[in-house]
Amino acid sequence: MQHVFIVGAKGIPGAYGGYETFVDRLTERHQGNPRLKYHVACKGEEFEEFEYHNARCFKVKVPDIGAAQAIYYDVRAIKCCLSYILQNRIPHPIIYVLACRIGPFAAYFQRVIRKLGGRIYINPDGHEWKRGKWPWIVRRYWKISEQMMVKNADKVVCDSRCIEAYIKDVYRKYAPKTKFIAYGADVKQSRLNDNAPELLAWYADKGLEAQSYYLIVGRFVPENNFEIMIKEYMKSKIEKKLVIISTANGKFLAKLESALHFRSDKRIIFAGTVYNQELIKKIRENAYGYIHGHEVGGTNPSLLEALASTNLNLLLNVGFNREVGQEAALYWDKKEGSLAALIELADKMGQSEIAAIGFRAKKRIAEMYSWEKIADSYEQIFRDEII
Repeated sequence: MQHVFIVGAKGIPGAYGGYETFVDRLTERHQGNPRLKYHVACKGEEFEEFEYHNARCFKVKVPDIGAAQAIYYDVRAIKCCLSYILQNRIPHPIIYVLACRIGPFAAYFQRVIRKLGGRIYINPDGHEWKRGKWPWIVRRYWKISEQMMVKNADKVVCDSRCIEAYIKDVYRKYAPKTKFIAYGADVKQSRLNDNAPELLAWYADKGLEAQSYYLIVGRFVPENNFEIMIKEYMKSKIEKKLVIISTANGKFLAKLESALHFRSDKRIIFAGTVYNQELIKKIRENAYGYIHGHEVGGTNPSLLEALASTNLNLLLNVGFNREVGQEAALYWDKKEGSLAALIELADKMGQSEIAAIGFRAKKRIAEMYSWEKIADSYEQIFRDEII
């Protein structure tokens, strides 16, 4: 049996971030596998152990220390893993660290885990050091931390080929051992039908109906290019609404209103967050089109979900997005007028043409990004340690 200790997600079940969904789906698909045993760190008020999907989950108490919480959490969680490995004499364990927050501690942890016969794997996520939400000093820390973690990792698992190419190029002096395994997506349709009460109530509250809107879903932060998307949509001459489902960020919202005066355009609707997964899947399915402006991540979960659900996807033309969408999407760039023109073009497309693009999108997700495929790939790299 291969024991795998996963550190860096907020925990399972119940959290809906990218890493949390990944851990949930991975443990779900491997819960009956006698060759793998997962141990998952979770944030909590007090230490507690419980079983979920046949994984041993353990809670780590994190003090309220501001931005340093995440670093403390990862360090404390790894120490808990090491203690468990020692006490239970776990052979050839793997500690899989999600994100590159703890670079200054990476060399120490690698030495300790190797003495125990184990290995450290990392997942660098996207270019966290490029995110505009961070002050420059935090971005600098992220970059240095990434470098130190890549240097001291036994394997770097990348969810994007673009990220893998970047790791191999920028850190080639460390000769990192990399492996590409994409993030996954659920290709099943929503269990809700078009007359589901929760869907109709949501539509009534927002003044919407099926196929009457374009959709954006994602964290409300500058690097996801909300300003460009809203500005370009306001330039377009179409009648459909633009529905934005996102996290709250009052300061950024006020900044956009000051720059764009989008509240004067009745087509722009900020719809808050939707945590009902079946509902948001149905909202995606019923959208006329989806607009995606992310540019600093790897394989973005919201993009995979859009391609799996929405027929017409308009993506910012960067390597991460084109790698995923390929010929199953339309592309725009950040030049003035590019997205507005594409929106007007998309609005005139025939139903058969839109359906054909949607078919290619769903086929691509099913063949390349299904959770079954992702889980099989992870089993292979985890089992490699004992073969």
